[in-house]
Amino acid sequence: MEKIRIGVLGGFRGGSMIDYCKRSDHAEVVAICDKSPEVLEKQKKSCEGFDVTFYDNFDEFIKHDMDAVVLANYANQHAPFAIKAMKAGKHVYSEVLPVQTMKEAVELVEAVEETGKIYAYGENYCYMIGPYEMKKLYKQGKIGEFEYGEGEYVHNCEPIWPEITYGEKDHWRNNMYSTFYCTHSMGPLIHITGLRPVSVVGFESGHFERKRRVGAKGATFGIEMVTLENGGIIKSIHGDLYKDSLWYSMYGSKGRIECARMDAKQGNIDRVYVNCDDYSGEYGEEKLETYIPVLGQEDKVSGFGHGGSDYYSMYHFVEKIKGNPDADIIDVYEAMDMFLPGLFAYRSILEGGVSKEIPNLRDKSVRDLWRNDVACTDPEVAGDMLLPTNAKGTPEIEDAVYEHVKKLCKEKNEKQ
Repeated sequence: MEKIRIGVLGGFRGGSMIDYCKRSDHAEVVAICDKSPEVLEKQKKSCEGFDVTFYDNFDEFIKHDMDAVVLANYANQHAPFAIKAMKAGKHVYSEVLPVQTMKEAVELVEAVEETGKIYAYGENYCYMIGPYEMKKLYKQGKIGEFEYGEGEYVHNCEPIWPEITYGEKDHWRNNMYSTFYCTHSMGPLIHITGLRPVSVVGFESGHFERKRRVGAKGATFGIEMVTLENGGIIKSIHGDLYKDSLWYSMYGSKGRIECARMDAKQGNIDRVYVNCDDYSGEYGEEKLETYIPVLGQEDKVSGFGHGGSDYYSMYHFVEKIKGNPDADIIDVYEAMDMFLPGLFAYRSILEGGVSKEIPNLRDKSVRDLWRNDVACTDPEVAGDMLLPTNAKGTPEIEDAVYEHVKKLCKEKNEKQ
């Protein structure tokens, strides 16, 4: 079987995708690029016995003879590299997030259309066992028409902040606004229903202490209240509340499907609960069913991160390249449907909680309205359209905080 040749940009987060290629019977890793000498050295040891070329320069890396590129670099830098890769003739698997600005969103969509290359958004939470089963049941009509859903991705990152920001004052996580990292909570519900978001109202926490003491300038958490094209509503919450939570629930005209809460200790997000009636409009006898689904390929999934979803998302990407019509990828338009609610929720927050329309970038005339919009919280990108990192303004944080975080990072690395 001819294998798809894959290059990986970002050897730290990309380690999971590299492992997929090393263990796959239909893909192989042929090139790895990273700016960090330490990361490259670690991957050289990991890839001993495999024919892999290593790069510290993307422009040289992208010339390598390969079919596709995995982008696992910083979350605010995916779009420019995705566009370069597609224009160089490579298919793209992009880690979270797809873009940082509306300008990038327009350019990314048009690069996909112009090149005809496959773009797959790596929102791996869509491929976790519980949410994936929820999608299957919804498509079968189990709960009827979607009416309301909730998604939670709560991850208190304070304990690992030194490991993921390295004490860099301008690291994207330190400049991130409250509703930026929204697709872990929003994405699975969009993928399950296939419905487009049309408007959003945003909210953010007024609490900042845990963020400030590690050097982060945004609010502790954000919320998007999203209206979908069929009138259904999604509540999406994500951020650094103190106790972690990952949970999805959705109501339809015939019932409800949800996964288990972490604190229930019943299989976490893998376990689903299905409570529905036979006919819409009749409050029939309760038919509650609960189980842990089997998605298949369990023998290959063991050891992959995020509940095995790193495996499934890569599997579908490679299958799509090979021409499998059943390959379930998240294309560029759906990626925008997952991300834009967070971007416009923040504009809602800054404007006092007004409802904001979410652009449909499938429409070329709509794209023209946003083609030059670079508003974001990244000073290197926004220029005179720079936004504050929270509704109260961008705080000044002493350099001593970042020096402390940098010290903690170094100590952690020395222990490993």
